[in-house]
Amino acid sequence: MSFNQDIVKAAKANSYFREVLATGPHSQVVVMSIPPGGEIGSEVHHGVDQVLVFVQGEGEAILDGVKSAVSVDRLVLVPSGVRHNFVNTGKTDLRLFTIYAPPEHAVGTIHKTKAAADAAHEVEPHAE
Repeated sequence: MSFNQDIVKAAKANSYFREVLATGPHSQVVVMSIPPGGEIGSEVHHGVDQVLVFVQGEGEAILDGVKSAVSVDRLVLVPSGVRHNFVNTGKTDLRLFTIYAPPEHAVGTIHKTKAAADAAHEVEPHAE
């Protein structure tokens, strides 16, 4: 599936915790929105690299226990096997787009909330 969109505009407009926008044979484009005080949740992807680009808000990246700030225009690479979490420390939604290589979620996945994502993870676990 080809994909050509204003990804920053799409990420800023997204209000869902996770929405898969495009999936190719070797990568996947996803937008995410994390509410104030929320988090992605600690996880490890085995065999999957993840790139996250932040377009709104501020937060904290935790990569293998090391904390660092994230905010607009910050890109974070999470190599396969690295335990990671991202926490919204700001007062507005933390919005981002992320690229998984290879794809991590089923084509067309939409999780409106983290609770929905957690429930789906229990059914079809991908990351630990």
